[in-house]
Amino acid sequence: MLLDTPVRIGVQLRPEQVQYSDLRDAVRRLEDAGVDILFNWDHFFPLYGDPDGTHFEAWTMLGAWAEQTERVELGTLVNCNGYRNPDLQADMARTLDHISGGRFIFGTGAGWFERDYDEYGYEFGTPGTRLDALAEGLRRVEDRWTKLNPAPVRDIPVMIGGKGERKTLRLVARHADIWHSFVGADDLAHKIDVIERWAEREQRDVSGLIVSNELHNRDETDATALYDAGVRLFTLALQGPEWDYELVNRWLAWRNARNA
Repeated sequence: MLLDTPVRIGVQLRPEQVQYSDLRDAVRRLEDAGVDILFNWDHFFPLYGDPDGTHFEAWTMLGAWAEQTERVELGTLVNCNGYRNPDLQADMARTLDHISGGRFIFGTGAGWFERDYDEYGYEFGTPGTRLDALAEGLRRVEDRWTKLNPAPVRDIPVMIGGKGERKTLRLVARHADIWHSFVGADDLAHKIDVIERWAEREQRDVSGLIVSNELHNRDETDATALYDAGVRLFTLALQGPEWDYELVNRWLAWRNARNA
């Protein structure tokens, strides 16, 4: 993996327990602050706090964010493949790419939150069947991108989340421009080696793969260890409506020092 790419900070705004005006205001402040990427998540119910609290859908929200912003990249961390037809996902992604002027990141994964599936009428299946569906979904998404008129503004970056070595990391090797995980610094070298070995079998060059990781409950020492292990995209999840802008500014200062 390339180690000379700049450090970037992505902030995930959890679309739960807030009003939409809270999200809109946070997007404005975070872009002005210098955040590189804004993410939401792809769920239908809160994951924290009141399980029946307020919650908003991801993809329609991204359309509003794309119009509201001028500089930041944006996407879901991450989309659930099973909630939407893959060809439709491709079309939605292409449309968001045009709305944003080429700033959309297609973050995707196999899905895991059973309540979403049950209450919205999707078959939950097993981790294996969901990963198999993701493999087929990614193939269809990429194929559909070649057929859409107009085409996407750019080659839309694909972000895949997960760490399973037998299926998930093979999909990373086959499709991803960004690999996102919660893997600690001590385990990253092994996981990257797995990706590179899968890439040899897939006959794909992953030398430019961006390694992404979470800052949750980590300090500067932990982040530096992740940086030394190859991480260049660091993501931070924020809970509203009292978003922790001071925490974001601290990590932006760390980013700036690294990039200097």
